[in-house]
Amino acid sequence: MKKIEAIIRPEKLDLVKDVLEEKGFPGMTVMEVTGRGRQKGIALQWRAGEYRVDFLQKVKLEIVVDDEDVDKVIDAILEAAPMHKVGDGKIFVSSVEEIVRVRTGERGKDAI
Repeated sequence: MKKIEAIIRPEKLDLVKDVLEEKGFPGMTVMEVTGRGRQKGIALQWRAGEYRVDFLQKVKLEIVVDDEDVDKVIDAILEAAPMHKVGDGKIFVSSVEEIVRVRTGERGKDAI
């Protein structure tokens, strides 16, 4: 099993959610986060001059899937999330040792 963490632009959340659901992946955890990457924030112009925003608002999705579904989920995110601009986000994939559904005690694939 793998955990896919995707950091995306907030305005793309609904589209990414809809595409993932269409592809059969309705379950996810969503968090509002702030961060910065290579662009190191953005500079905004105000009347008094330039104002630097170091940390930008993003959304983090976490989805746990069976190993065979990783590429399907990544492809769905890549279909919906890009604006083809710096700051579109990142996708991280890591291994998951175990999953346990709290309500039933199911484990592994049955708990996804």
